[in-house]
Amino acid sequence: MAPGLLDLVHLTTWAVCAVIKLPQLVAVLRAGSAWGLSLSSLLLELAGYLVFLRYQIYYGYPLETYLEYPIIIAQDAILIYCIMHFSGKARRALFYALIFWGSWYMLTLQKWIIDLAMNMCTFVSAASKLVQLQHLWQTKDSGQASALTWGMSVYTCAARIATTVMTTNDLAVLIRFIIMLILNIWVTATVLHYRKTKKTD
Repeated sequence: MAPGLLDLVHLTTWAVCAVIKLPQLVAVLRAGSAWGLSLSSLLLELAGYLVFLRYQIYYGYPLETYLEYPIIIAQDAILIYCIMHFSGKARRALFYALIFWGSWYMLTLQKWIIDLAMNMCTFVSAASKLVQLQHLWQTKDSGQASALTWGMSVYTCAARIATTVMTTNDLAVLIRFIIMLILNIWVTATVLHYRKTKKTD
């Protein structure tokens, strides 16, 4: 991939990630409900993002390979709070914030901890998608789940596979993005399936 094309992929990925959760947030706020969304899935997703960001910073990878993660993490945190608010569990937000904050510092106490966490991060992130899929299968209703948000996640994973190959070539990171790409496609297709099913009923 030519340097100019690589820069373009980085820029489009950052642009998509800057608004990736906004369609989901708008859907939840408009409905005043988080129906169709799994809080457990989002908490696992946030944990995966935090570990991945910490890993990239710890190993001094180029900023352009992870610049979007602070933006996604902030959007995830807002979305999680909204879900807790609409489900009457807003008081738990501080508890989760303290756990994530403490974990952020504990991850780099020893090199083996961050390496193990990165390997586990793929499983945690995959579990977050599987929990969301299970939630959709059980309810057979996509509710406020945004196909646009999930579709943008598909794009960012595909773009990051390309940029990882061209920059760090880190196998653990590459495997993570490939698995996330497959699962994001699956969730997007499931959301669209249940939306279509609901419209035809």
